[in-house]
Amino acid sequence: MPFELTIAAFPHGGDIPELYTCDGANLSPALEWKGAPAGALSFALIVDDPDAPGGTWNHWLLCDIPKGTTAIPQGVRLGSIGVSGSNDFGKLGYGGPCPPKGHGPHHYNFRLMALNVTSLGLREGEKRDLLDIALRGHVLSEVTYTGLYKRR
Repeated sequence: MPFELTIAAFPHGGDIPELYTCDGANLSPALEWKGAPAGALSFALIVDDPDAPGGTWNHWLLCDIPKGTTAIPQGVRLGSIGVSGSNDFGKLGYGGPCPPKGHGPHHYNFRLMALNVTSLGLREGEKRDLLDIALRGHVLSEVTYTGLYKRR
């Protein structure tokens, strides 16, 4: 079985509902996955927008998601699962899509990685560059699910 990520709130490549954006309630969508490779000891999640005007914008950094976890609920409470990094809004946890008005649709990549370690050893609030360094050599498999959002 391949490693698969699904988000029931929108289809892969489809539009992200306003509820999950800065124009709505800014809730994180529910994520579910299956088919993690044997030997997966934890998971990490990166949600980013590669279309941001100043370069890739990080919306959600989460690591040390425990082995055996197969879902993250909608609107997950900060600190209830894994270790949260600092997003590019300068906050912990999820920060929903919020592209500048007048731009075309932006792509939001939800990238889930199965890791060969139980912990990356990062503290809460670390930035993306340190997460990227910590991930080196520990990714067994990864899957990406993409949604689109354009502000009206």
